[in-house]
Amino acid sequence: MSQFQKRIFVAGHRGMVGSAIVRCLVDQGYSNIISRSHSELDLTDQAQVRAFFAEEKPQEVYVAAAKVGGIHANNTYPAEFIYSNLMVEANVIHEAWRNGVGKLLFLGSSCIYPRLAAQPMAEDALLTGKLEPTNEAYAIAKIAGIKLCESYNRQYGCDFRSVMPTNLYGPGDNYHPENSHVLPAMIRRFHEAKLADAPAVVIWGTGSPKREFLYVDDMARACVHVMDLSRETYAAHTEVTTSHLNVGTGEDLSIAELASLVSEVVGYQGEIRYDTSKPDGTPRKLLDISRIRELGWKPEVSLRDGVARAYEDFRSEELVPS
Repeated sequence: MSQFQKRIFVAGHRGMVGSAIVRCLVDQGYSNIISRSHSELDLTDQAQVRAFFAEEKPQEVYVAAAKVGGIHANNTYPAEFIYSNLMVEANVIHEAWRNGVGKLLFLGSSCIYPRLAAQPMAEDALLTGKLEPTNEAYAIAKIAGIKLCESYNRQYGCDFRSVMPTNLYGPGDNYHPENSHVLPAMIRRFHEAKLADAPAVVIWGTGSPKREFLYVDDMARACVHVMDLSRETYAAHTEVTTSHLNVGTGEDLSIAELASLVSEVVGYQGEIRYDTSKPDGTPRKLLDISRIRELGWKPEVSLRDGVARAYEDFRSEELVPS
């Protein structure tokens, strides 16, 4: 069997990241991709996951399924975020081991790092300080996923890997006005303000926090790149206790600068105001991506180009009138 015929299960294939991974795999020639919708397979249900793995016997697994959201959603529904994410990763990783999966890639998040971690945040900053309170439940679940992979590698000799993406955006994003991440929320807000000829758009917080953004198809390429590495090469660039790799651009900008960029791309001409009664979240979240760069990957899509593509995707989905 050629490597392009391997049975690959992409958990969360309908989400923004999972669908990008599927696109990347198809573009590279992989033809045996296994997927299930939530109605077909509830990944929080241990019995369903066990039956699925026993029947399908995937050879590689991408764990892109997750419950995600912005500050408001994380702060409002912490029980849902920690429960859903813990159950999904525990069920999928455990059954991958039980069924002899050759390689697994777990996708985490840059919010795993301490709120006041030194910038840029290197992989070994994990568990060196307190987390950001507004998304602590989600972060703890993602840290548990990393440690699950490390533990199964140590005890059973598995080849389970982890990547920690920065803030992602692009086709398939969630543009909900309250529960989405900052960039898609801005795209929707500025678009609606342009249509309504609104005099101002209000942004949460002070505008001073700095964030890093990565186009989702760049992230997908990174995922496939990391999975294609030999076990020896991956191990040489990670450590036993920090076995994950950061994935980002290595560049960030303030929320105020992001708002200006999005308003320009959308074509909104009004004023941008800031509601300082709302939380800022972590002051800065910039990833040190030196390890994955050493492994031969780098981002290709600039932020301005990526925002323009995301805006076109938003309008094409007819989420709101254009």
